[in-house]
Amino acid sequence: MSKTFDVRKLLADNLVVVIFLVITAFAVPVSGLSAQFIIQELLTRIGRNAFLVFSLLLPIMAGMGINFGMVLGAMAGEIGLIVAVDWGILGVNGLALAALVGMPVAVILGWLAGEVLNRAKGREMVTGYILGFFMDGVYQLIVLYMMGSIIPIRSPAITLSRGYGIRNTLGLDSVRQSLDTLLAVRIGPYVLPMATYLVIALLCLFILWFRRTKLGQDMRAIGQDQGVSHSAGIAVERTRIIAIVISTVLAMIGQIIFLQNMGNMATYNAHKQTGFFAAAALLVGGASVSKATIPNVFIGVVLLHLMYIVMPRAGAQLFGQAQIGEFFRDALSYAAIAMALVIYAWRKRANADRARAGLRGGQAAGGAK
Repeated sequence: MSKTFDVRKLLADNLVVVIFLVITAFAVPVSGLSAQFIIQELLTRIGRNAFLVFSLLLPIMAGMGINFGMVLGAMAGEIGLIVAVDWGILGVNGLALAALVGMPVAVILGWLAGEVLNRAKGREMVTGYILGFFMDGVYQLIVLYMMGSIIPIRSPAITLSRGYGIRNTLGLDSVRQSLDTLLAVRIGPYVLPMATYLVIALLCLFILWFRRTKLGQDMRAIGQDQGVSHSAGIAVERTRIIAIVISTVLAMIGQIIFLQNMGNMATYNAHKQTGFFAAAALLVGGASVSKATIPNVFIGVVLLHLMYIVMPRAGAQLFGQAQIGEFFRDALSYAAIAMALVIYAWRKRANADRARAGLRGGQAAGGAK
């Protein structure tokens, strides 16, 4: 009986993962794509997307849920890339310049976001989501009107025909895949972007080290109970701000890595779904809004992007239209977030009910004595 209970608990704890495994197990053979093509795509997408997903871990550790406000960091990275392309800095040097330009912007935006979220305790996720919409308007104002008119732009090739504002699509030829090809290694038919993997590995080591620091321990304590942490002398609000600042900076770097792999940038739209796709990947990997680990990141990126690879082709094979597969995968991505949030809320309520029942049972036993 206990064994059956353990299996059910395991399935309940990993329901989203199981659902995606079943869907992809069905879609892979239907798609007709070769194993070599799928593996190469996954190897590329792990390098392209994992860094962005990792930027969500620290706010979750600090009890702030999923940082949908990470789009602020993505905007900072895009501003850095615009400067790098305008100045004509090539290769990895251009990426380094983009990161240097985006760093102070990301720190300022992260600090502002942290201050706002401290005033919305318990509602951080929805507040961060709306904050992203607000800052998107500010970003549009800067890039569409101020760049080229107030902010000097050297290259007329990247501005609109009116003389100011950045073009809708910005070519990143000067930095295109410069990190991916820096230490590219071919193993049989597969090409591995080892420099990108090395950056991700360093981030993993940083997270493991950070969790053992005093600041990391403070974040974990705050994530468990803010009231107790405050009583213990931990600067709760300051620590929460630091978590958001680090998350925003990591999102800035992650967006630069993502866009250099893509080779072009939708100037006004590239950042809008960044938080959504990163959150979907993390939740698909088995994380929750209160607990997320490094394995959750890699599992989620593999499962989510495996579905993204095979679903359009599976839709074309089954219904004659790849667009149906596109709609289906988008619906599943949103469903993954909704399902994970519902499961988390249900589990939290069930645990609270069990705790109250146990307390009542203990009191009844004490009264009987």
